[in-house]
Amino acid sequence: MTDDTRGAMSLLTAQGVSKHFPGPRGSSKIVKAVDNVFLNLHQGETLGLVGESGCGKTTLGRCLVRAYEPTSGEIRYRRVDQREVDISYLSKRELRPYRKELRMIFQDPYSSLNPRMTVLDIVGEPLRIHGVARGKELEERVARVLERVGLRAEYMRRYPHAFSGGQHQRIGIARALILDPRVIIADEAVSALDVSVRAQILKLFQSLRTEFNLTYLFISHDLSVVEYVADRVAVMYVGRMVEIARTEDLYTQPLHPYTEALLSAVPRPDPRRKSRRILLEGDVPDPSNPPTGCYFHPRCRYRQEQCASDAPALRDLGNGRYVACHYAEALALSGVDSVLRAE
Repeated sequence: MTDDTRGAMSLLTAQGVSKHFPGPRGSSKIVKAVDNVFLNLHQGETLGLVGESGCGKTTLGRCLVRAYEPTSGEIRYRRVDQREVDISYLSKRELRPYRKELRMIFQDPYSSLNPRMTVLDIVGEPLRIHGVARGKELEERVARVLERVGLRAEYMRRYPHAFSGGQHQRIGIARALILDPRVIIADEAVSALDVSVRAQILKLFQSLRTEFNLTYLFISHDLSVVEYVADRVAVMYVGRMVEIARTEDLYTQPLHPYTEALLSAVPRPDPRRKSRRILLEGDVPDPSNPPTGCYFHPRCRYRQEQCASDAPALRDLGNGRYVACHYAEALALSGVDSVLRAE
């Protein structure tokens, strides 16, 4: 894949990345959680990654920061000096400098914080591990980042049980920010929060991106949230990438039938203006035993004979659009009406 027409520079690039897990004990099956994925993350952008539960979003995100070891493929990272390095097979010692620049915020703000550690210990731990700061300097840095995410510095002596869900996620964001990263992968970072708190955290993400020149991979199953935060959107289905486009283009004119089905479920601001929900046939395929050809074809209402036998490649259609569908140019798919989205 190449950069899109804006000429944006790729900061993190997945080239043919796969992650396979062994099947159930006694089985010879292999679970292809991520299957030959190509993806560019451009410097300074927020890229939304969407798809149904179990499609491989979280696994891909963890591969990109090497929390999981990829089975195959390259993960190329552009350093501050503009040199590219393939971090996919670096040793732990070689990877250490890049762990400061590539950080992750986890889905569950409750389980991601150690209940036996104070906020000072939780947020300051990366500083100690990387030998960046200790003692008074560490406390000062923790205090500054806590205040930046909307928490009082005096809270640092408290334990996680003393905080609400939204405050837990602010602590997680502070932990990710403490090492001045360049890339943050946010895995369902607001899905466990109440709607009002969710809006506050999303605004915080936006302001931090501008202030710290951050680049986000924002993983979510909520297309309304992704529309709000993302510059571009990538759509996954059963471990594969099926469509990538700028947010406005994808929401108004999707090119893949799976994207169209996802968008049909986006809530409308005006309930008086009805929309037709696309109900997909069958269930999501088992990634250890996917169908032949296009993985989506058993559920696709536009399927043709070719779809059952030939797996479509992720094609570059120009203008920043990529799609894995044999008939993308021939289909006239429905998106989310731009007037409704503006209300």
